[in-house]
Formats: sequence, structure tokens, C-alpha cells
Amino acid sequence: MLLKRLSWIGFLLGFSAAAPAMAGSPSAGAAPRVLIIGDSLSQGYTPYVARQLAGGATVTRIDENGQSSAYGAQWVDTWLGDTKWDVITFNFGQWDICYRNPDLPSEDNRDKVHGVIAVSPDPYRRNLERIVARLKQTKARLLWVSTTVVPEGEPCRKPEDAIRYNQIAKAVMDANDIATVDLYSPTARFEPSLFKRPHNVHYSAAGYQRLGEIVAQAIDAALPRSSARMTPGAGK
Repeated sequence: MLLKRLSWIGFLLGFSAAAPAMAGSPSAGAAPRVLIIGDSLSQGYTPYVARQLAGGATVTRIDENGQSSAYGAQWVDTWLGDTKWDVITFNFGQWDICYRNPDLPSEDNRDKVHGVIAVSPDPYRRNLERIVARLKQTKARLLWVSTTVVPEGEPCRKPEDAIRYNQIAKAVMDANDIATVDLYSPTARFEPSLFKRPHNVHYSAAGYQRLGEIVAQAIDAALPRSSARMTPGAGK
């Protein structure tokens, strides 16, 4: 069932989600396998990552919104499945720092004035440590992707929380010798046209392309040397 879901999401997003080799028995000569774990932002940049790495790697993204670190700690085993992954990129942050007010009648109960943060700092750190411990068991090369900028005026998130939670995550990653792919710094310099709309954490197609190029370059550097190669000019 997991394989079918991964293949289907690959079809929808327009990148390869070929049947994964089972752990411990990779196909001879098969392209390295890359797994992308994250929220809707990763869904936006994954097609550009796949285009950049075409011919050098098979890129698969989890078949759902990865949501918060608490959700990731619960579902990471399912997302990994039985595939032998060569590189895994992962991120949790934007859902963690969203403030919600359970007293609001609407399901969209986002409220950074009267709400509470979804995952407070200590649980966030513990969730990341749990996820990292599980991912390290795969023996894949791991890449943490930092949380992108929170624009001023965003309705349910505070800009300073993205900075604070990135610092927590970096401490966890440094302690585990996991490289960080910095998406915060470039998005903090993005012009308005690269965002989906004002005061929003999502991006336009051009913005996602920029993010995809950064992530693809980091993955390319992490791939087995005999296989790492990016398509020149892809995604331009």
C-alpha cells in the first residue's frame, strides 16, 4: 500500500517514483534513491529537485503533508518503508511554530495573539532527536533542511520563532553530524514576487524553483560519487 501511495504521488508531482528496491537488496546499477520528508513547502519544491537530479537519482517525496515534528515522530517508520534510501532530506518547523486557539469556532483556529504554539521548544527538540535516531538507522546520508522565513504580518506565526527553532534544530543536527541545508537565509532575502501572496509562508512557482535548486545542489553533493550528477541548466 505504501509503495502504491508513493508511486501515485510521484505521478501527481511529475517526478519518478519507481518501485523502490527492498532494504539490503539494491538493484545493480540502479540510480541512488532520495527521500524528501517535509510539509507543503517541500511538496512545492520537490518537482524542481527531481528535474535538477534527473538521470542521477530517483527522487521520492512522502505522500502526505509531513506537518509537525510530533507528527513526524509518529509516522517516520511508515514513510521510510522498506526502501534502501541513499539520501534523506527532512524538515519540520512551520507547523510546529503555528499558534492555534482551540476556543475559536472555526477549524481554521490559527491565532498568534490568543493561541498557543503547536509544539513548544523542548518537545520540538525531543521529537527531532527521536526522528534523527530513526533516520540514522537507515544508513542513508541525512540532510536537515532549515525552516524558511516567516514574513512579517503572517497570521499564525511569529518571525522570531523561525529563528529560534532553527537554532534548536541546528544544535540537534550538529550533535549528530548532520549537515544543514540553509533555506532560511535565502528566503529572508526573497523579493515579494517569490512569495505566493503577502504575509504568507508559501511561494510562487519561481520561489519554489529557487528552493528546489538549493536543495538539489545539496543532495547532489551527498549522492554516491559514482552517481552524483545534475542535469546542466535543469529547472532554469
